[in-house]
Amino acid sequence: MTSRYLGAVEVAELTDMSKSYAFKLIQRLNSELRDQGVITIPGKVETAYFNRRMCSASRPDIGGGSHVH
Repeated sequence: MTSRYLGAVEVAELTDMSKSYAFKLIQRLNSELRDQGVITIPGKVETAYFNRRMCSASRPDIGGGSHVH
């Protein structure tokens, strides 16, 4: 079963970045979600939102680049 939420360890593994960077990325994504009125869990990010944002960030055809803006 796939978890509905990702923690810093999982985000670090998926992005091939450090755990401290993963925490910063989670904070940024949760900030975006809060701006949309979504309740967030500190230190966790919804898997679906993470996948949507990370995939769109790497697709130049939909306005992204090679990194999250």
